[in-house]
Amino acid sequence: MTKFEEFKKKEKFVEESTFFYPGITNPNMRPALTEKINKAADDFRAVAEGKNPTDKEYQNKIEVGLVRFSDVYMNLDTEDRERICTYFEELIDIVGLESSGGHLMKFMYGFSLPESSGSEE
Repeated sequence: MTKFEEFKKKEKFVEESTFFYPGITNPNMRPALTEKINKAADDFRAVAEGKNPTDKEYQNKIEVGLVRFSDVYMNLDTEDRERICTYFEELIDIVGLESSGGHLMKFMYGFSLPESSGSEE
């Protein structure tokens, strides 16, 4: 569980050349955004500490976490939204989840691709 704590301790929404991220457009938003993404880390940790964590549980936590940004979504530029998604991808990597279930794409672009069901409809 130390990976979640390490994730939370990291300074967020600052310039990061690894991600070609120039830092948050409005620095006054940094504390609120950091709190929102750290709550998502707490959500992931709660699922991970459960008896049998499932992909669906993590995907539900991704959805809940992204909804937390709805009050500030219109104030975020594309780079800030992309950075939020990469933070979620870091959490996804910590737990070994294969997919966000389309939630990250929906957050970024307003839609998600349909899940493949193996049949044409």
